[in-house]
This record gives sequence, C-alpha cells and structure tokens, in this order.
Amino acid sequence: MIAFLLILGGAVFGVLGALHATYTLLDLRNPRRLVPADPSVAHAMANSALRLSGGRTDMWRAWIGFNFSHSLGVLMVAGLALWAGLRFNTLPVGIIIPALTLIGCVYLVLALLYWFRAPAIGVAIGTCCFAVAWVLSLSG
Repeated sequence: MIAFLLILGGAVFGVLGALHATYTLLDLRNPRRLVPADPSVAHAMANSALRLSGGRTDMWRAWIGFNFSHSLGVLMVAGLALWAGLRFNTLPVGIIIPALTLIGCVYLVLALLYWFRAPAIGVAIGTCCFAVAWVLSLSG
C-alpha cells in the first residue's frame, strides 16, 4: 500500500509538472496559457529589463525561465516519488517519505497562496498520498 501511495502521489505531481512544462513550451510560440489575461501586461514584461540582470534579460524571459524551472522541480519530486515507490523495499523510508511529504506541504502552501484551484487540488492529493504513506510506514 505504501508503494502504491508513493507511485500515485508521484504520478499526480508528474502530470502537474508535465502539463506546466508543456503549457510553457507552447506559450513560447503562441502565448495563451500561462500568461497575463491582459496582453498589454505581457508586452510590458517583454519591454522591461530585470534589474538583477543588469539589463541583459527582460521580465518575459525571466517568467518563461521561472515556469520551466518550476516544472523541472515538480518533475523531480515526481521522479523521486515514483522511484521510491518502485524501490520501496530497499530504501531508507525514514528519510525519503518525510522529505516528499515536507516538499509536498511547501508546494501546497505555495499553491494555496499564489496559484489557482486546479494545481492546488492536485498538489493536495499528491501530498496526502505522501503523508498517508508516511503514517503507514511509521505504523508498520
């Protein structure tokens, strides 16, 4: 059951990360998913240098980079969870499952504070899978 919960939670995070990466990639050519509703905001982002970069990049490029790196982070959580689920019997359960649960909780707080409903629900489901797996691992 623990392995199943890790795989299920990892699959949820994997779907979220893959969708986010796909939407970001599609937005490179036809921005219409992870973009401001007001086109003038995206235009302003593309024409506003990021101070930290010394003018070498603009806010739009930073936004695209953020979205790709965010997707990569979520996919790495998914990969760790899937790997842990597939190798459950040979892993240090006391380290990996609590780490997955903690990471999921951090993503859940971010989702509730800054994102919209669908990813928040998905992150909550994945994190609950990790948390239940952790509780089961403690009782076994």
